[in-house]
Amino acid sequence: MSAGRTAWVLHVDLDQFIAAVEVLRRPELAGLPVIVGGRGDPTERAVVSTASYEARQFGVGSGMPLRIAARKVPDAVILPVDAPAYTEASERVMEALRGLGVVVEVLGWDEAFLGVETDDPEAFAERARAAVLDATELHSSVGIGDNKVRAKIATGFGKPRGVFRLTRDNWFEVMGSRPTIDLWGVGSKVSKRLAAHGITTVRELADADEAVLVGEFGPRMGVWYSQLGRGIGSAVVDDSPWVARGHSRETTYQRNLTTPDEVREAVRELASQVFDDTVKEGRPVFRVTLKVRYAPFFTATKARKLPAPTNERAAVVEAAVALAESLDAEREVRLLGVRAEMVMPEEGDPVERTPVRGRL
Repeated sequence: MSAGRTAWVLHVDLDQFIAAVEVLRRPELAGLPVIVGGRGDPTERAVVSTASYEARQFGVGSGMPLRIAARKVPDAVILPVDAPAYTEASERVMEALRGLGVVVEVLGWDEAFLGVETDDPEAFAERARAAVLDATELHSSVGIGDNKVRAKIATGFGKPRGVFRLTRDNWFEVMGSRPTIDLWGVGSKVSKRLAAHGITTVRELADADEAVLVGEFGPRMGVWYSQLGRGIGSAVVDDSPWVARGHSRETTYQRNLTTPDEVREAVRELASQVFDDTVKEGRPVFRVTLKVRYAPFFTATKARKLPAPTNERAAVVEAAVALAESLDAEREVRLLGVRAEMVMPEEGDPVERTPVRGRL
């Protein structure tokens, strides 16, 4: 690190990215409630990919069934997903960030970590926002942290079009009284499991007995949640090319699958597609997971580790079909998904990733 300069992690997140890309293409949509999802037809089974802030004010959010979103906002403009357009816009965003001369770790279409050495991180954050805006006409928010966890969470306080700093110094002041679900990596299921132990706030999670967390979540995730309550995480920003751990395919069926034969055939097709995706990676598959959503809207997952990593299509497909045999034959199915996890480069028989003990 350069003398006299401090290392920071910045998290750059595009504001309402997909909706914003659509508004750029159709300026007349500015200020209107815009919802993007599926093929843009709320009569079909699909979910919301994103919604403009105007639509979010009515309670529309990502993952919501499109028909429910349309019911909440009858006047919304509903558009189909256009992945190539979003990919092209994302590439221009990341190119602009790399042009700042810092390490850029891409997290997805619309967000990235920056590893920055500076004595004025707020000024650098504004430079990053300006670079993205100049290159793409897209607005962004930036979280400043002393590690990735704090930078990522900070961004939420900066939205929209702002900058916020969250470090060890103000972690509990900002986060202590907030619910655990506000932490990066804690969803509704985990927050409910924490609440069952009387842990409802970030401060309570930080003060919780680690042994209790290990008992509930296991030795790896229990320790990780304990650290998360204190805002501990890795501060290393890595621009190495992203390597997929697995590939997934899923389909929401416009008509429920009603027989075991229909389900088996659908799973067979999805598993074959997923295997084709893994072939392009050139790495063997070691675990297959099946996701099912029964009608009306109950979701479950089942997984199977293969006897040995394999490059054989039949082994992957048969594992997925075997998982399908354990599904409830009396229930109609509206969605199926198959995921194949692959051995990582230079790995042998893979193990679960251990959470990194990071910088305080």
